[in-house]
Amino acid sequence: MPDQYLPHPLKPEIIFENDAFVAINKPSGLLSVPDRKQSEVSLKDLLLKKYGSIFTVHRLDKDTSGVIVFAKDEAAHKQLSALFEGRDVEKYYQGLVYGIPAHEEGSVNAPIAEHPANNGKMITHSKGKASLTDYKILEKFRLYSWLEFRIHTGRTHQIRVHMQHQGNSIVCDELYSDGTPLLLSSIKKKFNLSKKEDEERPLLNRLALHSHLLKFEFDGEAITLEAPLPKDLRAALQQLEKHNKG
Repeated sequence: MPDQYLPHPLKPEIIFENDAFVAINKPSGLLSVPDRKQSEVSLKDLLLKKYGSIFTVHRLDKDTSGVIVFAKDEAAHKQLSALFEGRDVEKYYQGLVYGIPAHEEGSVNAPIAEHPANNGKMITHSKGKASLTDYKILEKFRLYSWLEFRIHTGRTHQIRVHMQHQGNSIVCDELYSDGTPLLLSSIKKKFNLSKKEDEERPLLNRLALHSHLLKFEFDGEAITLEAPLPKDLRAALQQLEKHNKG
């Protein structure tokens, strides 16, 4: 496995590549592909500089971290796109949600549609596209839960919409919750601000969702791509384990 970072302050890391495709551990805060305004550098822009040509297979939200795949040529793009669109890829995420789901594991099977008034936002709606998300509780805290998700469809904001629908929104989600940062003072009973600090620094101030694992078969070979949890999510979990156990 190469240990290689692309030239960007957020340090996107190449976690696997072959002649056909490249897999990146995308940091939170970096666009997967250029937006309409083209106002900031995207991961695809960085890959185009490195490889000369690159093809979008799927996307992650800007604030979601984790594994994402780009094709290196048209043939690989066609093959990989068919895999992703045909639901032949196992897609696993991990994330921190508010509260504790009623069941240890379950599924949210609710169609998703574009919000009629709020551009860029999605809603569950009977006339939307079929959408299925499985979830499993990995760890419970007093006020939060750490979940694993498997998505069987690839709708925009799918996990975020489905968790809001269920009443367990993703932590720090500005679009589907109130976006409140995770603060140590909110989970530690006896919290005192350091004398050196004027205000508390958040434990986590970005969407608590990570694309953890992709599994698929390519040219007869079983491919498993895993993106380790970033430092900010690891640190938040450590503090929750220390101060917020039930």
